[in-house]
Amino acid sequence: MIKVDHISKTFKVAKRNAGFSEAVKALFNKQYEYVKALDDISFTINEGEMVGYIGPNGAGKSSTIKILSGILTPDCGSCDINGRTPWINRVKHVKDIGVVFGQRSQLWWDVPVIDSFELLRDIYNVPQIKYKDNLEELVTLLNLEEIIKTPTRQLSLGQRMRCEIPASLLHNPKILFLDEPTIGLDAVSKIAVRNFILDINKRHKTTVILTTHDMQDIEAMTNRIILIGKGKILMDGTLSDMKKVAAVDASIDEAVVELYKQYEI
Repeated sequence: MIKVDHISKTFKVAKRNAGFSEAVKALFNKQYEYVKALDDISFTINEGEMVGYIGPNGAGKSSTIKILSGILTPDCGSCDINGRTPWINRVKHVKDIGVVFGQRSQLWWDVPVIDSFELLRDIYNVPQIKYKDNLEELVTLLNLEEIIKTPTRQLSLGQRMRCEIPASLLHNPKILFLDEPTIGLDAVSKIAVRNFILDINKRHKTTVILTTHDMQDIEAMTNRIILIGKGKILMDGTLSDMKKVAAVDASIDEAVVELYKQYEI
């Protein structure tokens, strides 16, 4: 179970105007502004749930995922994931989670994908028999037999994303964080990835938190929605609840746009 209580996070960001003279001034008189990425957020996610965590760019989605992953430490508040605090018990915590960042790769750039999988097996200390079973299942389900023999740098974005997901699941994590998992995928691959994630959730009761701007992913894979904007949780409910709040009988994309307008985000 994931329990987040009153988490806040503020970043100190350097600020200056454009131009060489301004750059010189900044060397001696730096100016900063404080950006509140998360502002007193709280929510609970039960084991085996699939939750869509949505909001516009800069809303605080990635900051939340990084705190839940143990990458960032919040300014205040608490987070309990299966009895552990992510940023304190990080080594033990990461063995129970898998993370896919659509804009970041966990695959080594110049070696075949299968070599990256082997390195990840060593990092997570996955027993050889368990690793072979997991690898065979993941490669078969996502049709990666030929792709995994190719260096990562030679893959298209869509091919790489199809490899990123099994890379995050080789150690059988209990929780899977997906940040734009279908970015760059064609329609056929998107459906395959969605079905794969639904199957993993059903068979292994893997808890899934999905952040994406593709509302079709949200509609296909989740029922519960957490809407965040300007660092605050604005809504937590089902797809039907979201459409009721938006007061529109239309597509999920139109409902989200209407919510953004209502909450001025």
